[in-house]
Amino acid sequence: MASLSLNHHNLLLLLFLLFSCDLHSTTANRPQVFDHSDWISEESTALDKWELKQPPQDPQLNCESWRFGVETNTVRFWSVVPQECVEYVKDYMDGSQYLLDSNVVANVSIAYANSLNLSGDGKDVWVFDVDETLLSNLPLYAAYNYGGADMDDGAFIKWADLAEAPALPASQRLYAHLLQLGFKIFLLTGRYDYERNATEKNLVQAGYHSWEALLLRGPDDYETTAVVYKSGRRLKIEKDGFRIRGNSGDQWSDLSGYSCGDRTFKLPNPMYFIA
Repeated sequence: MASLSLNHHNLLLLLFLLFSCDLHSTTANRPQVFDHSDWISEESTALDKWELKQPPQDPQLNCESWRFGVETNTVRFWSVVPQECVEYVKDYMDGSQYLLDSNVVANVSIAYANSLNLSGDGKDVWVFDVDETLLSNLPLYAAYNYGGADMDDGAFIKWADLAEAPALPASQRLYAHLLQLGFKIFLLTGRYDYERNATEKNLVQAGYHSWEALLLRGPDDYETTAVVYKSGRRLKIEKDGFRIRGNSGDQWSDLSGYSCGDRTFKLPNPMYFIA
């Protein structure tokens, strides 16, 4: 990408350095369509200030930059994958790079967990999101242009009721290792409480077990943003005497707000955004 190019290893390094627990604005309750037409505009004052050259109009390079913006939480409040990037996201999700990126996150998570001195009192906790963190909904999203087409809650609920989402191999490996180390596992999902039975069935069939609690949205949480909802649930975990040592999720809203834990780990997901 001329002067804007980043190799894959540098991109991952930046992602690790950017992991933080900051309180995001929740004034927009519904995702807004992200206008990506001018994000590399020659007329941008930021680009003029830094005297950066316009990147070449190569669709793949532009989509790599778009995904970089998504994964670093720079590009927010988008509702669908830009149409010119659908094929790029498809290739990424179906290819080896998605698995390699997920493995990097799992490896770093395991190294961090191994470095901790657990108290032995059963109060050291790791929090996991569920969708695109422990379970993969790629079979569903493939039918919706890998995030390039709108999908309503009804379609997802119908899919979730099938309890057929496969495990993400890297996350399953991390999950098993954490249990061996003696962590208590809390699953904190944005799914609704009436999806509990199907979610538990799916998790067990995918090979997950022995979690401490599966936390889902109750009626009071239906209209709240993920940042607000998940922060409140994590705070309750802490008030119950547990220590959140690690927190894994595919959305920045899984990892932001308050009571995020000692360290957060962001898995890749360029298919959808949740505020």
